[in-house]
Amino acid sequence: MGGDSGNGAAAAVRLAEGAALGEAVDTADPAAWTALDAGVREIAWRTDEHRWLPAWERTEAGRALAEALTGGSDARPLAEGWLALGLCHRQGRIRAAALERAAARPELLPLVVVRCSDWAPPVREDARRLLAEVLDAESAVRLMPLILRIGRRGRGDFVTDLATRLLRAAPRETLAPLYTDADRTTRRYAYRLAVEEGHLSPAELARAAARDTDTVIQSRCADAALAGLALRGAGGETGVAYDDVLEPLLGARGAQARAAGVTALRRAGRSGRAAGFLGDRAGVVRACARYVLRQAGGDPLAWYRERCGAGDPALPAGAVSGLAECGERADAELLWALTSHAVAAVRARAVAGLRALDVTDVALMRELLDDPAPGVVREAALALLPSARMLDERWLMRRLAAQRPRQVRVSAFRLLNAHEGLVRLRAAVALLDDPDDRLRYWARQSVRRWRPTADVPRGSAEVGELLDRARLLDTYTVHRLKWEAGIKV
Repeated sequence: MGGDSGNGAAAAVRLAEGAALGEAVDTADPAAWTALDAGVREIAWRTDEHRWLPAWERTEAGRALAEALTGGSDARPLAEGWLALGLCHRQGRIRAAALERAAARPELLPLVVVRCSDWAPPVREDARRLLAEVLDAESAVRLMPLILRIGRRGRGDFVTDLATRLLRAAPRETLAPLYTDADRTTRRYAYRLAVEEGHLSPAELARAAARDTDTVIQSRCADAALAGLALRGAGGETGVAYDDVLEPLLGARGAQARAAGVTALRRAGRSGRAAGFLGDRAGVVRACARYVLRQAGGDPLAWYRERCGAGDPALPAGAVSGLAECGERADAELLWALTSHAVAAVRARAVAGLRALDVTDVALMRELLDDPAPGVVREAALALLPSARMLDERWLMRRLAAQRPRQVRVSAFRLLNAHEGLVRLRAAVALLDDPDDRLRYWARQSVRRWRPTADVPRGSAEVGELLDRARLLDTYTVHRLKWEAGIKV
């Protein structure tokens, strides 16, 4: 089930018609509970009664709900679906009455959590009192994604504070299910709490940093693992613990975890290993590796020059980026040679490196616009943008043909669009019926934003013809552009 109020309103109708709670609501999705809460109160005009009412209240069951909830102590028991509607009802007295009956219904505990941020103080206080009585650590773990979602609302801090107090007092293994929760916010919360409470060893934190895909968790766990390692080292433990922490970090997929591991090599007395990360795919890891080697008296630039000039067919693309990051303009010769490397990623990084060093030979770079690799073509176009008006416009226009590869057409249009006047208008109109959706959209936007410049003669016949071809745009836009260009409409 989706998390918007429209789906919540549909679920409310199903509940009113007698559907079970689990059939109408995805009870495992925290967004489904907040959608139901909003959807129950989503109103529409009711013509026969001349008033606004939610759709579910128009049913026969809906009309009986308020009476059932407030019918006194002898009222018949209500199904969980009806109680769920009562807990979200637009009238505070009905929400309060439903809370009294929800105390013994654990399946409705998520809605009690929602009511803890209720806008009506009496309902809110009742919900908080009830939640404090029934919530335990295991339930807090199960409901944590919803608790954190409600905690971000106004008046929602009560639920997060209550859950945190319970989890701080619980055994360390209680948090374990949260470390692998699909919700990123929940995992961040769990690891933050685990670090504060010391629930995980440095080795466990290092493995968590290496395993998790979230960069915030990677940084938090890696930093905590290394901090814990330093404390243990100060206590006289052997260096074996370094392997338990460093190896998971150095082998992690996430750049933040690898960077932390590489930086720690210096403190571990293993600075030489940092050379193996000078060609890492991530810039932050390469930067850390250069720092560690320089602190140990090494010369990363010499390493990059040697690797990039060796003609190695297995040259890592990260080494090419590293040369540009710490190299000089004199290193452009090495980078130009790598623009013909067999590996597309190496060629693309070489072109990007030349741009970073502000070394652009327009004639040589133009040839790379026909490279078979999209990444190379994209980098070449970016390098040529400042010199776009030096390029032959007719040569670029031929590369807008539909039979050309998409990356060639995109780059040619980007360079032509950097022109002004007729050149820009010709290129945009040429792509107005392009088969590629994105290119067609860019072209239409370019026509709409076009303005005649000083090099466009007033009343130009060519401009009139081009704008006539652009009539697939709205008529107002075409008329306005013609008027600005001095063409009779």
